[in-house]
Amino acid sequence: MPSLTAAVQAAFAPQGLLSRAEAQFRPREGQTRMALAVAQAIGQGRTLVVEAGTGVGKTYAYLVPALLSGQRLLVSTATRALQDQLFARDLPRLVAALGLPLRMARLKGRSAYLCTERLERVRQGRTAPQDPQVLRGVALVEHWARTTRTGDMSELPVLDERSPVLPLVTSTRDNCLGSGCPHWQACHVNVARRQALEADVVVINHHLMFADLDVRESGVAQLLPSVGVVVVDEAHQLNDTGVQFAGQSLSGQQLTGYVRDVLRAGQAQARGMADWLVLSAAVEHALRELRLQAGPVPAGARLPWQGVTPQGLDAPRWRAAMVALGRSLRALIAPLAQLQVSDPELRRLFERGSELLQRLAGFAAAAADDSVRWLELGSQHLRMLESPLTIAQTMRTRLLGAMPQESPDLVQEPQGEVAVVPSSAGPTWIFTSATLGDDERLSWFTEPCGLRGAQVLRVDSPFDYARQAALYVPQPFAAAGSASHSAEVARLALDAAQRIGGRTLVLTTTLRALHAIGDVLRQSLGLFGELDVLVQGQGPKLALIERFVAAGQKGRGCILVASATFWEGVDLPGDALQLVVIDKLPFPPPDDPLVEARSRSLEAVGRQAFADYMLPEAAMALKQGAGRLIRRETDRGVLVVCDSRLATMGYGRRLRAALPPMRDLSGEAAFMEALQALAQPAREVTTASTTMTSSP
Repeated sequence: MPSLTAAVQAAFAPQGLLSRAEAQFRPREGQTRMALAVAQAIGQGRTLVVEAGTGVGKTYAYLVPALLSGQRLLVSTATRALQDQLFARDLPRLVAALGLPLRMARLKGRSAYLCTERLERVRQGRTAPQDPQVLRGVALVEHWARTTRTGDMSELPVLDERSPVLPLVTSTRDNCLGSGCPHWQACHVNVARRQALEADVVVINHHLMFADLDVRESGVAQLLPSVGVVVVDEAHQLNDTGVQFAGQSLSGQQLTGYVRDVLRAGQAQARGMADWLVLSAAVEHALRELRLQAGPVPAGARLPWQGVTPQGLDAPRWRAAMVALGRSLRALIAPLAQLQVSDPELRRLFERGSELLQRLAGFAAAAADDSVRWLELGSQHLRMLESPLTIAQTMRTRLLGAMPQESPDLVQEPQGEVAVVPSSAGPTWIFTSATLGDDERLSWFTEPCGLRGAQVLRVDSPFDYARQAALYVPQPFAAAGSASHSAEVARLALDAAQRIGGRTLVLTTTLRALHAIGDVLRQSLGLFGELDVLVQGQGPKLALIERFVAAGQKGRGCILVASATFWEGVDLPGDALQLVVIDKLPFPPPDDPLVEARSRSLEAVGRQAFADYMLPEAAMALKQGAGRLIRRETDRGVLVVCDSRLATMGYGRRLRAALPPMRDLSGEAAFMEALQALAQPAREVTTASTTMTSSP
């Protein structure tokens, strides 16, 4: 039987299985090198971290050796879009090309599936919406529910992720009735879990991987312990996702929602067994009193919370309000303890209330030393949050198990043949992304994720950036953060977009800049301007990207102004996008409680928060944003960073080094010349893929 190394080498050879099965496949040195490193890691049972530049083809580079190893495979992605692409496109192609009879499954979070019980409640009028448009959406779900086999709500693309219909017909961990549900055996979530447990290849997402820790420990699922290889794609999002699940939160909305659910269920199923109205009103009154203790703080404010009281609040009054809320919540839960055996919904409400009470008690005590706590305030509501600084402890103790903690090894080229030796210590872990660090050891990713003992490999992009792309830093320019900065960014973007016929993406670091730039562009173009202007928030992300592409195909041209999630996961190859404008260097906000706590933690051990945290964070975000520009070997474009600090400050060299090796445009004349070259009709606008892809 050939070794895994030999099998992988043969698959990627010029006349190998992949070239025979895929007409578009071309051997790439970087892709083969990554695939051999993955094979080596699987053979040795080592953890491997790979930064693979755009165009390397990392998807096939990890899938081929993992599939050929014969071990059970789990792949986790950051987005559902990549999850769907892997399951529906890449895996079927590879399984067929390699001739492997494998069973595949895709598993999403609970809220991604139809809940038959909740749909019945709507149908019976127990949770009937009043909005006619919502009712029409529910009717659409009812019709689809008769024929769906998976219950996956993505089969209904007419309902976007913000649709008010979804919470009515899907469940959460809080409102799921569990084994007491009359539809428990046929539940779409349970069916998907059973299929995942029986499959050879399972595709999940990071949110589910962390959420499944608690489920797995209760014995419901055994995904992670039963696989031989785990691949974490889009790994740059792992720490942020894990921190969300490793922390704790308790909001006024959660408590209000719970109180109203108890009131509805109590009056419907246990009328006369308790004064549900009085008990519910007492909790809501105590919650309002707690919010009042925060005083007239502006909505959206975040108060640091290092002791038992948020900073700046009266400690005795806050403590008294917390105690009063706890007493009223306990009084509401007490009758449910006597009634819970009679009805699955009441039983779940008792469990849910107990969890909320326990969480409230946690926030009444001091925070753990290795975590940060803060209070977020709305106009009428509040939210208490506590988060670990990193997921290193969670990764080591609950996911990875024992692994060496010395400095990571740089991957050596495989020497000789590597055979697969199954390890009893747990699965082999492969972490990969196009953006994992700006140093040789990828410390930005490995340190917070507890992977300092992992092997590390960096594979550069095969693109010819010096020929395909250019970087322009306009000077002089309004200082970043000044009152005139956003308006000047808008004027530059508009002038450049008019010269090339749209095809422009403006990425902002704040929502304030997003709206300011969008407003200036709209006012400048008016109702009948020659370009369309799209601003994030006008619709779902995918719909905006589709409108952006459609405008270019119709010859009208478009400018898309976006922030947050548009900095990554947007794939617009060809001429659809040729100008990316970044408003300023994406340093993390210094007043963010998590940023403050991480900075203090570094300074406490003698490290520099700016050099060791702020700069790497900005470098990775800048690299992600710049990565939207060049997606294929034939693409061309210009990246504009409207922040002179990139050129004038000493740390600008480190940020520039994190970017792809684009050629520099030395002044406005060179910028105009580059735009003129882009304006030439060298080829028709390419139909862009609006899925968040990585090439095979």
